[in-house]
Amino acid sequence: MEFARFQETSMTRIDQCLKQQLKQKAEAKHLLSAMEYSVFNGGKRVRPLLVYGAAQALSAFNVDEQTQAPHATDLCAMAVEMIHAYSLVHDDLPAMDDDDLRRGKPTCHIAFDEATAILAGDALQTEAFSLLSQSQADLAPTTQLKLINILAQASGLIGMAGGQSLDLEAVDKQVDLAYLETMHAHKTGALIKASILMGAYCQADINPTQLKALETYAQAIGLAFQVQDDILDVISDTKTLGKQQGADAALNKPTYVSLIGLDGAKEKATTLHQTALDALSDLPGNTEQLANIANYIVKRIN
Repeated sequence: MEFARFQETSMTRIDQCLKQQLKQKAEAKHLLSAMEYSVFNGGKRVRPLLVYGAAQALSAFNVDEQTQAPHATDLCAMAVEMIHAYSLVHDDLPAMDDDDLRRGKPTCHIAFDEATAILAGDALQTEAFSLLSQSQADLAPTTQLKLINILAQASGLIGMAGGQSLDLEAVDKQVDLAYLETMHAHKTGALIKASILMGAYCQADINPTQLKALETYAQAIGLAFQVQDDILDVISDTKTLGKQQGADAALNKPTYVSLIGLDGAKEKATTLHQTALDALSDLPGNTEQLANIANYIVKRIN
């Protein structure tokens, strides 16, 4: 399957699952609207794509397969996207990055209000773990516990929240490349790695060689994603990015471009891209889409 079709099919699948999940009865209609606004505001769905791609790389999983109820892989894809959406809602708040635009639209706290945005993020986070804890016929309880643990660690102190804290601490400070890589391995890379591992654990028992290959791939593309973000913040424009161009520089945040220059950042993205592709040779299934996602990450324009 060519990447454009895989991307379209995967996005249709995850959007249908998310819409069904958010069609629940709730008295807090305003909060539900804010959650839906945050989840359906034009995201690229990179993390669900990685869940599906990893599942395919270890088994005969087919994203075209029609299921009446969400497959375990769909639950993982929904959970990581909800965690990602919650993180963006909170990142955009005045106390964090204070952004007015996200994907070309008003951020959640602008479209609604600050208190509702905080609650929307909180509710999306807890909904993700509610999904993963549902009884599943096609998952052993030990596997479900593993999935919950992977996502929890990727979201908290040693993952995304810790990375955001390191990011805030670095404002107006001189940091080295090691600090920057640690920060982004937590802030961006942890959830990307979780997406890949969760998709894999849904499909098969993973041997140590396969696990190592997936972790190498995940670490490389997680860092490449951020390097490309830093490059685009310099060379792109607000309309294309869907958020304020030059925001990192305006906040005096350290970036790969500020530390190693634009050419150095481009070279690093290329090296990380190749590391990711090389890691795929140790996987037994169809790794075409994981390779395509790696290509997409370093060649995207927003």
